[in-house]
Amino acid sequence: MREYILLFLRSVASFFKSKSTLHAENLALRHQLCVLGRSVKRPRIQPVDRVLWSVLARIWSDWKSALVFVKPDTVIRWQRKRFKEHWTKLSKRGKPGRPRTPEEVQELIRTMSRMNPTWGSPHIVGELAKLGIHVWPSTVREYMVKADKPPSQTWRTFLKNHAREIVSIDFLVVPTVRFKMLYVLVFLSIERRRVIHFNVTAHPTAEWTAQQVVEAFPWDSAPKYLLRDRDGIYGDCFRHRVKNMGIKEVLTAYHCPWQNPYSERINGSIRRECLDHVIVFGEDHLKRILKAYFQYYNEYRTHLSLEMDSPVGRPVQEPEQGKIVSIPQVGGLHHRYERQAA
Repeated sequence: MREYILLFLRSVASFFKSKSTLHAENLALRHQLCVLGRSVKRPRIQPVDRVLWSVLARIWSDWKSALVFVKPDTVIRWQRKRFKEHWTKLSKRGKPGRPRTPEEVQELIRTMSRMNPTWGSPHIVGELAKLGIHVWPSTVREYMVKADKPPSQTWRTFLKNHAREIVSIDFLVVPTVRFKMLYVLVFLSIERRRVIHFNVTAHPTAEWTAQQVVEAFPWDSAPKYLLRDRDGIYGDCFRHRVKNMGIKEVLTAYHCPWQNPYSERINGSIRRECLDHVIVFGEDHLKRILKAYFQYYNEYRTHLSLEMDSPVGRPVQEPEQGKIVSIPQVGGLHHRYERQAA
């Protein structure tokens, strides 16, 4: 600011100088500007400099002829920027517009639209209103998760919606002590993760697999859906038998075991909790081991997805029912704990 005060005083003093002195001073200043232009490619400009030239451009018609260190378009751009900043400050002085939607409401809208792909903005507005949250449909449309394709239920949603009517099947391969391969077919009810049937064979065929379906669902206990992969073992005989029983097959995509997650999970549990700790001698031996394990699995093993209950259902024993005792299961690999009166 000091330099601008000095510049103003020098401007006032120029009125008392002679014309020849002013011409000489003007020539000296222009020469110095030329030398400065050769030495400095881009001078450092401060906000005060921009204000000064913006004012000069309005009150001095010949301001372009004296401008050296920047282009005239730059000064015009400075003026436009100052005009924009001026009106921005004025607009901030008034009352704010519609209040901003809280972050938790934004996230709730995204969650609702993601979990319910068939819902539109009016449906979400109504659901939020029942929760005491009042928003406009335009606000909901702003924060909804946009679907890339027409809305349809996901694979996970299908499994949840039809869990009571779906049984998944899958094969498990087990080597014996003599390196003979045995095949275990497991039928799993998705609703409660309960093993409803299993069998072991050394030579699986479509006829044998079809017979297991009959044994697993006697009389009128057949489910509505049978979830399986695209293994070639499920041949024509198997498909015809399943169709005749009124069961609709649901096939997973190629190389997508995650679409049959419950069977894949129990296969891993069978290995980690049982077969990895024993040596299988033969087909009958494997049947006895799996029978003991599945009895423990269905009746006593707790599951996180079942709120720490067993597939069959296990009652809670209160402390007044007695002391805790340990009962071996699966040949001592596992134990169940119960309270018994003294």
